Amino acid sequence: MGYNKINQKMIIISIIIVIITLSFSGCLDQSIELDGVEIEQYQGKDLSSINDFRENSIKGPQEISLEDYRLKITGLVEEEQEYTYDEIIQRFQPYKKVIRLNCVEGWSVDILWEGLLITDLIQPAVPLEDAEIIIFHAQDGYTTSLDIEYIVDNNIILAYKMNNVTLPEERGFPFQLAAESKWGYKWIKWVTEIELSDEIFYKGYWEKRGFSNTANINESFFD
Repeated sequence: MGYNKINQKMIIISIIIVIITLSFSGCLDQSIELDGVEIEQYQGKDLSSINDFRENSIKGPQEISLEDYRLKITGLVEEEQEYTYDEIIQRFQPYKKVIRLNCVEGWSVDILWEGLLITDLIQPAVPLEDAEIIIFHAQDGYTTSLDIEYIVDNNIILAYKMNNVTLPEERGFPFQLAAESKWGYKWIKWVTEIELSDEIFYKGYWEKRGFSNTANINESFFD
């Protein structure tokens, strides 16, 4: 690739970052109501605050009624599943892990995420052999996808707590994906459906707009 093409690509990437920042970024010093006391350390590691995020969702924070909420497991499975919030919390074993979220806007946070394994959630539905990816759907229409192999190998969790308190509405209540080692646009919030698919080239909201489908944190986020 010639110098001019490289330079053009870098300019495009810079413009996109500026647009994202100006369009969606909010004040870092937010005052979010929590259902408990947020912890600041875990196993000797300093944690970022729940307030150390920018509001960059496509339609703003979503209000979800737990009375009506259902998490659906659909697609290439033998028997589709549907869970209430309480069923998920009570039925599946919780896991905790400190994971860094890196946003393409240039900021990052280290948070203690608590949730359940995606593999545990989909197992009762009995995935079919030709299922290769999982497409995640959100309340606001946002979607993204990840390889099942990555989800299994990395014990990826669907989080319902952060820093020892329930996810606030602004952070994705009732569930946010903790997509470890992936850029922040894979960390989908307000998850309502987990769809197993063989559509290996599926592109979600930002991926359709030129962002990398693999979203590996050690690689460029822009294809």
